[in-house]
Amino acid sequence: MKILFLVYHGFSDESGISKKIHYQVKGLRQNGHEVFLCYYDFAANGHRCRYVDGRVIADYGRGKLAAIRSRLCYGDVLRFCTDHGIEMVYARSYMNASPVLVSFFRKLRRKGITCVTEVPTYPYDSEFRGYPLQYRLPLYVDKLFRHALMAEMEAVVTFSDASSIFGRRTVRISNGTDPDSLPLHRPQRQDDIHLVAVAEIHYWHGFDRLVAGMGEYYRQHGDGRNIYFHIVGWEDERGTAANGYLTIRQTARKYGIEDRIIFHGRLFGSELDAVFDSCVFAIGSLGRHRSGISYIKTLKNREYATRGIPFIYSENDSDFDDKPYIIKAPADESPIDMETILSFIDHNDFCPTEIRMSVGHLAWKTQMGRVLEECCNPNRPYAL
Repeated sequence: MKILFLVYHGFSDESGISKKIHYQVKGLRQNGHEVFLCYYDFAANGHRCRYVDGRVIADYGRGKLAAIRSRLCYGDVLRFCTDHGIEMVYARSYMNASPVLVSFFRKLRRKGITCVTEVPTYPYDSEFRGYPLQYRLPLYVDKLFRHALMAEMEAVVTFSDASSIFGRRTVRISNGTDPDSLPLHRPQRQDDIHLVAVAEIHYWHGFDRLVAGMGEYYRQHGDGRNIYFHIVGWEDERGTAANGYLTIRQTARKYGIEDRIIFHGRLFGSELDAVFDSCVFAIGSLGRHRSGISYIKTLKNREYATRGIPFIYSENDSDFDDKPYIIKAPADESPIDMETILSFIDHNDFCPTEIRMSVGHLAWKTQMGRVLEECCNPNRPYAL
């Protein structure tokens, strides 16, 4: 089968989302299908362009008019699908439902092309809390047209437990893993305790709870043990207090532990691997309840497990809730109990290879294969 994987943005080397999309494409290809990756990005000359596998299929030019055209013009994508015999379009939602997209997918469906949309996070409206109006306006448009858009889909792919989203049935899968892309954790034994988190920092990551836990630990134990929190991430480009970056700094300042919070900025490749190897424990999301989410299967948890490093998180994740190498934090605003983490580290010595092996069934080949099976057999009951 010929599949077009449609993305409404470009890619970056340090972005976990970018890596995930390429792994998903790889997973589809491993299932024996011909997959084309369509995305939107800027060319070297500054032009806004739409690409398929690195080849420009639409050049919108520069300036405000080009920005408008890039959001309104999908004729080139439709033509590509027709000319190349595309049988299925797998789109990754950018929370951007609009009359243009409704029309585009309706035309695809009328041509007999199966359409599927992945909603990466659900529900997602609360994630826009605190953003300036210019960033919230697209969400208002999305709210008006999301049901009409999903009506054109065969199904909605979700990493939640929702049985339907915006009126359309769901295909419930897990975020996947790609062992080939991540090296095994090689922890460096030392007296100091080093913790690591990787993210584009938003308020729902709740890293301030970990910082507050460190602060309370030192408040109760004086100097105590040397604990350092390494954050490999960056501030949300929309620059609002809702991104969580400012909250982390404010919390560290409140407790006087700024020197124990180490911001590495954007890292990837060997530099990122080196930070992981210097740490013995990883920090997942600790504030998903802040955006109204209780059940989610985050990419972060799976990347930690694939590397083979134990970790903590606060949401419900059925793939990990019963695993011995995780700590479940309460889904509230309490500071994280550092004594629990320290005791966990002191009394456990998990083998990175065994942690990785525990998520072998989450390979993207398997997860994307489930999507194809369900969408090609719409009457077959679906269950993980």
